[in-house]
Amino acid sequence: MAVRQFNGRVIRFGAFELDTKAGELRKSGIRLRLQGQPFQVLTLLLEHAPDLVTREEFQQKLWPSDTFVDFDHSLNTAINKVREVLGDSATSPRFVETLARRGYRFVGPVRLEESPVEQPGPDPNLPEARNPVALHPDLEVPIPHRVLTRTLFALIQIMYLSFYLAALVRIHAVEGVADSFSPGRGAMILTTAVMITAGVGIPLRLYLLSAVGFDYRRLGQKFHLMFPFILALDQLWAVAPFLLVGQIGLGAAFAATAALLYLPFSERTLIRMAYGRTVA
Repeated sequence: MAVRQFNGRVIRFGAFELDTKAGELRKSGIRLRLQGQPFQVLTLLLEHAPDLVTREEFQQKLWPSDTFVDFDHSLNTAINKVREVLGDSATSPRFVETLARRGYRFVGPVRLEESPVEQPGPDPNLPEARNPVALHPDLEVPIPHRVLTRTLFALIQIMYLSFYLAALVRIHAVEGVADSFSPGRGAMILTTAVMITAGVGIPLRLYLLSAVGFDYRRLGQKFHLMFPFILALDQLWAVAPFLLVGQIGLGAAFAATAALLYLPFSERTLIRMAYGRTVA
């Protein structure tokens, strides 16, 4: 197996370029946040592309024998970070492919170039030149701190839990409001729908809240699979403010419903920022 030497060179693949001399990974000229072992893992994969890099080779070259760490967890975490910054997926890889219990290999096309002696920099009058920021590879927005995105996602789950619990505790009031809109059978159907969806929503929100609280690394993949169901549930509850139209007025009920209709898409964006859809 031939191993390429990339010292002082730039490796290009897709819209990305890895500068081994500067120790930087860039996308379309914008520096991405990838340092330490994830950067070394990506470099090693590119050096061996398109051949397999076994887990033993990773351990020998990047985790010295006198380093006391959980190697499997550390390697999986590094691979996850590489995939996250590249916008890659283990289920349909464009760059990093998993070979079960053996290792990983880089499957994308790689182009090698010499590092130029001097590269023209961006216009110093541009804001991004004075204060460069790393962009999310999929969403093209500055990458926020994961604590912020996880906290916002958790607060949304707590909000929905509050909705469900309040509706169940005050189910007689809900039934009374429903009866004013559609007396008789219609009120019974509406009240039953509130009870069933709240009963389903409570364990769902507790699961999402605990998953983000414990920083479950596969949450991105799990949420992607659950999103159609979450979307349907959230759209049903988005009309809940109209049950309070007598207290808050039609305009406020309409505004609250519009915000709630958008909320599941905000949840999906927060999850993509924090976890992507990758698995090791």
